[in-house]
Amino acid sequence: MARIVITNGTVITATGAHELTVVVDGERIAALLAPDSSDHASAAASGSHVIDAVGKFVIPGGIDVHTHMEMPFGGTMSSDTFETGSRAAAWGGTTTILDFAVQKKGESLQAALDLWHQKAGGNCAIDYGFHMIMADVNEITLKEMDVLHGEGITSFKLFTAYPGVLYSTDGEIFRAMQKAGQIGSMIMMHCENGIVIDEIIKDHVGRGETAPYYHSISRPEAMEAEATHRCIQIAKVAGSPVYVVHLSAKEALEQVVIARDRGQNVFAETCPQYLYRSIDDLTRPGMDGFEGANFVCSTPLRHREHQAELWRGIRMNDLSVVSTDHCPFCFKEQKAMGIGDFSKIPNGMAGVEHRMDLLYQGVVDKHISLARWVEVAATTPARLFGLYPKKGVIAPGADADIVIYDPNARQTLGVEMHHMAVDYSAYEGEVIDGRCDLVMSRGRIVIENKQYVGTKGQGSYLKRSLSQYLV
Repeated sequence: MARIVITNGTVITATGAHELTVVVDGERIAALLAPDSSDHASAAASGSHVIDAVGKFVIPGGIDVHTHMEMPFGGTMSSDTFETGSRAAAWGGTTTILDFAVQKKGESLQAALDLWHQKAGGNCAIDYGFHMIMADVNEITLKEMDVLHGEGITSFKLFTAYPGVLYSTDGEIFRAMQKAGQIGSMIMMHCENGIVIDEIIKDHVGRGETAPYYHSISRPEAMEAEATHRCIQIAKVAGSPVYVVHLSAKEALEQVVIARDRGQNVFAETCPQYLYRSIDDLTRPGMDGFEGANFVCSTPLRHREHQAELWRGIRMNDLSVVSTDHCPFCFKEQKAMGIGDFSKIPNGMAGVEHRMDLLYQGVVDKHISLARWVEVAATTPARLFGLYPKKGVIAPGADADIVIYDPNARQTLGVEMHHMAVDYSAYEGEVIDGRCDLVMSRGRIVIENKQYVGTKGQGSYLKRSLSQYLV
């Protein structure tokens, strides 16, 4: 691999903007040089591949800590494979994904992890790691948490939703959190009161209220807030950190704010769909009145009034991360399974390709700063999930996961333009500012001149360490 020198760009980090030359040697960043330094001229000497980034931002590759490639759900499977999904991520400036290995009831955690290694190994265009979904908390699986630490799995996800499939009781959550507190793991929680929600769903379906709109109505904000509060309190008693996934409602955010203000190790993420889409999208009349199925996800889309509070939560660091919960299902073969019964619509939306761009639009719209963009998309995810300082930062010694971002470009989002393996776009026809001009993964250019130039399988598995916020 030739040495790469990126000149004339503005390096954006979580601390601000810096006029620096970035020198890449092999898979790592070798140096950051001031443009007027004596070493600058020699860095661009013969033999180096010089990239002129004038007028553009140089940022660390994005880290999406919440994806579901090839995930079984509701009798089908998410439509992106690790090959297609990781390639789409690269197109959008994400150079690391953390996916979820899913334990089934009665199965060991190790068996689930082995299966996900088989799915991802040799297929990813970018680096990847795993969290572990624990669907069966018992004495054996609690002991397995220790074993998985040695394999780089330092975060475990549980659900208060989906009774009979992924749901854990409060007692099981408490035991898992106790163990996590002992070994330094992060517990991730899907916070909705699934027991109550299932009863509400029965009521709606029984009344013939079966359109996609009722997916959101059947999962009220109060049931997200209640479960968020409950999980935070269980974590407090168990002595464990807790990370709330895909937070969508201001009432749930209030519970996070209260706990963080009291000094508890509580973290939360939101997703672009909650910042840009709303319950109104579930009532779209297209596709014979069923277009709203494309916007069914859990937690569900809320009323627009929640969006300003979520943006404020990002600005104020009450929401630490923006991930995607990327879990795509095609309309024709999969979302249509729920025609006549919204409860049978596979829950999930596609987003891994657009996260960095939609967050940059938040900069343009003055919701967040450039530094905060990088922080929530790359640096904090790396710190929270045991990847820093290898990932999430432009600094000597870090992996050369680098994005050159053109703030002056404009792009139109839509199914004909995206690279995700799904037959619709949640952002069809929207024109946004900014575009990834070049994407580099560990020193290898994977996107350049609007072309994918990477290779299947060049991504490596990441054995993660403990969260920097807990040790």
